[in-house]
Amino acid sequence: MGQALFAQASLPDFTELVEQASPAVVNISTRQKVPDRAVAGSGQLNAPDLEGLPPMFREFFERNIPQVPRNPGGGRQREAQSLGSGFIISADGYVLTNNHVIADADEIIVRLSDRSELEAKLVGTDPRSDVALLKVEGAGLPTVRLGKSEELKVGEWVLAIGSPFGFDHSVTAGIVSAKGRSLPNESYVPFIQTDVAINPGNSGGPLFNLAGEVVGINSQIFTRSGGFMGLSFAIPMSVAMDVADQLKTEGKVSRGWLGVVIQEVNKDLAESFGLDKPAGALVAQVLEDGPAAKGGLQVGD
Repeated sequence: MGQALFAQASLPDFTELVEQASPAVVNISTRQKVPDRAVAGSGQLNAPDLEGLPPMFREFFERNIPQVPRNPGGGRQREAQSLGSGFIISADGYVLTNNHVIADADEIIVRLSDRSELEAKLVGTDPRSDVALLKVEGAGLPTVRLGKSEELKVGEWVLAIGSPFGFDHSVTAGIVSAKGRSLPNESYVPFIQTDVAINPGNSGGPLFNLAGEVVGINSQIFTRSGGFMGLSFAIPMSVAMDVADQLKTEGKVSRGWLGVVIQEVNKDLAESFGLDKPAGALVAQVLEDGPAAKGGLQVGD
């Protein structure tokens, strides 16, 4: 009995955090013109069939396709509506979300917690990190507090607020499962892995620590069926804010590069090089005239 009471007393209370942070979390919807050839004979676009897919990392399919009305000219006006989340990082209206939430959008609408809607301007986007920076007109807007993602610890409690399936300001919680995860085809982001329940519509929303600070942007899940399976991945705020600052000042993101292709050093390679244990990386290819080549790196280093 005593142990049960201790366990109950040690569980975190998220109520104050949610009350303070929710006003700065927004719902994001977009409109996009759809080419004529994308429309089937029924006049609708079909959502992808996710059943039976092999395990994979995937962005969320937020897109819902409404009935396609005919216009008086005889053609069709086709619009795809996308649904995602975001959060306000400055009182003058800068908003962070995922690139894949607003990709190819012709119009972006940001809905605040009081259900007011503002049209957003796309300041810039970075597909490689899946970060997008938006701007809405406003002053004195509610903002989130930004935390240091590098200080997160595995096992620490975290919380997400977003709009899964359009249910605004839904709150889910869990723990940090791992840090610095590399995902297939995602070489620019050391993802935070959590077991926080994330579903379509959460994408682009904030991941909070218990201090009420945003430490990540919920971005991807690992799934077989398309639904949540206990593995969610967030972009660390250290990465997201570096991207946002460059988008704000330069309109694009610049990155350094080495000009090499590397491979992991396994047990056999370690033994062949006389290493005590597998560590480091092996240079498998050096790109001609790249920085590494000019610096003297060679294949086999």
